[in-house]
Amino acid sequence: MGKRMKPLQMFSLILSLFLLSACAGTGASSEATTSNKDQNLVVNIGVQGKVGILPYARQHKYFEKAFEKAGVKVTWNEFASGPPHFEALASGRIDFGAVGGTPVIAGQSGNVDFKAIAVTSDGKKGNSIVIPKGSSIKELKDLKGKKIGVAKGSSAYNFLYLALDRAGLSDKDIEVIQLQPDEARPALDNGSIDAWSIWEPYTTTAVYQTGAKVLVTGEDLNINAPSFLIARTDFIEEHKDLTVLFLKTYEEVRQHFTENIDEVSKDIAKTEKIDVEIIESVLEKSDSILSPTTEEFANAHQEQADFLYSVGGIDKELETKKVIENKFVEQALKEIQGIK
Repeated sequence: MGKRMKPLQMFSLILSLFLLSACAGTGASSEATTSNKDQNLVVNIGVQGKVGILPYARQHKYFEKAFEKAGVKVTWNEFASGPPHFEALASGRIDFGAVGGTPVIAGQSGNVDFKAIAVTSDGKKGNSIVIPKGSSIKELKDLKGKKIGVAKGSSAYNFLYLALDRAGLSDKDIEVIQLQPDEARPALDNGSIDAWSIWEPYTTTAVYQTGAKVLVTGEDLNINAPSFLIARTDFIEEHKDLTVLFLKTYEEVRQHFTENIDEVSKDIAKTEKIDVEIIESVLEKSDSILSPTTEEFANAHQEQADFLYSVGGIDKELETKKVIENKFVEQALKEIQGIK
């Protein structure tokens, strides 16, 4: 790597939130999710964005239909990015969610009681640094002295720091502007920021709608940063069958996505009032999977955690495999394939 960056207190606010939540709420759960004895069990799912597998599943009630057969209700909780999922996990407000690898690392560092129960992407195509049309920025080193928008604690945040490190830049060479996606896009358009570190579908949307350009992607830098399905530990220990059902339903939706891109693209475009070409491009570039955390994914995730520790992003070294749990996805895939 290039020279080591001095800490920018990347996760200070986020981690303090996690630590408070973990102390107050680890192992806690809402009344609706503690027991199924009264047949009033509710599964709470976290969701972000408008284009992915979980948003599509919510729109078409895949999980409601699957869990209804088990006498269980489903509710959805919407978040702008990955980090807020972990506050909700710690307080028992959600049972499942889908996030990038960096929020998983931050959540573990903050002692949130959860498990990463499946890998949903290798992450190479997920994150990019985007520059506005007509920008003078041509390569990573040109980011020196620039304002860069990013959602702190997100996968795009770690990607930004990895990209800077590859260019030999330090945290003092740039100005990080903490912005959620709905705040960052207008800031990029009006020139308030010079670049934006972000994930799909926001990258492709900016390119199509404003002529923005992609400066660099995770694939360009060969950064393998897996994304995960996460779950509250208490819930999956008490409801193993429902955890497997959640994963089987997710895979049903994922397979429909990959096998019917035209149909799904038109559906999402109509619902979200987005040009169908944008959706098609996003889905065609998608590398969605449902997989156990293989040795390759585990090593890549550990490398992410080690990097964050080396630059002061987290305050302790982590053994990331401690939050990895493969048995549920392995069982779900066996059942889907009809293997006993």
